[in-house]
Amino acid sequence: MIAGNGAAIAITMLDLRDPVQAQAVDAYVLDHAEGTPFHRPAWLGAIEEATGNRALALTAVAPSGQIIGFLPLHHVKSAFFGQALISTGFAVDGGILADDARAVARLAAAAQELARTRGNLPIELRGGVEPGSGWDRREGQHVGFSRPIAADDEAELLAVPRKHRAELRKALANPALTVEVGRDRRHLRDHYHVYATSVRNLGTPVFPARLFRAVLERFGQDADILIVREGGRAVSAVLSLYHRGRVMPYWGGGISDARRLRSNELLYYRLMGHARTRGMTGFDFGRSKVGSGQAAWKRSFGFEPHPLVYHAWSPDGARRDVDPTSARYQRRIEYWKKLPLPVANLVGPFIARGLG
Repeated sequence: MIAGNGAAIAITMLDLRDPVQAQAVDAYVLDHAEGTPFHRPAWLGAIEEATGNRALALTAVAPSGQIIGFLPLHHVKSAFFGQALISTGFAVDGGILADDARAVARLAAAAQELARTRGNLPIELRGGVEPGSGWDRREGQHVGFSRPIAADDEAELLAVPRKHRAELRKALANPALTVEVGRDRRHLRDHYHVYATSVRNLGTPVFPARLFRAVLERFGQDADILIVREGGRAVSAVLSLYHRGRVMPYWGGGISDARRLRSNELLYYRLMGHARTRGMTGFDFGRSKVGSGQAAWKRSFGFEPHPLVYHAWSPDGARRDVDPTSARYQRRIEYWKKLPLPVANLVGPFIARGLG
């Protein structure tokens, strides 16, 4: 138990390897209006299993034994980027979930104490409620994109702005393009090839293949893979998460022919339809850097950006250098784009697991 000043609220570190404790946390996250897939024990465990970054579950508990607040963290370690406590690792959201202000304050203070005891580490909170005074508010760097899923395929098509809709119609009219959804080894293999190719071309190290396997296994039916094929060849693919009526295409991309084939347009359009059959009502297109080509592409697909707010704290004011827009990071990106794909796939996971 971690000491603090909030009367009658205990802050404890739950053991997510214990099925009973993990189930209690999962029920809290699934019931909380601000809960995300990245708060779930499935996500925390998958990241720890695949990257070795320890999952830590700070939990606020009322005298009745009821959970009234939760802050998941990963202790991310990297020889390239340093160490930090992140809520949560490899996610675009996270941060503090709580039922009242006292629980928020207690969880924020407990995280700071934990950071000190683990070597004066910086803390990064991605989303969640405001942690209180003394935290650095970071906004204006990332935007999120989401909108409701339309009632049917025709309405969904009409929701896409005219210029981009014309590109999508070309993909829909191409008889060589087919779409399939699955969760087996073949889907994982083809998704990983497409995704690894895509991120290498963007200058980013690819995550370990076992991360995608772990997410599918731990999320069960709350995750799947959609693939667009030209003949038998996978040209675009995405691994998506499903949470509280919303689908989130999370790890997706296309090979070099995807632009010519407009297969990425088809990928997300078909995912909207697939999500509708699963009872989803919202499409969360994730985050992008402000002013990036990716952000512009999502807007052209009919999504309006909304600002994302993150929070950070450090006992000594230090920050990790993981900003892709920094000059140092840009040099790394240009170097990475030149690597042969087999080399990038071999070396990338060792670097990427420290990005967090």
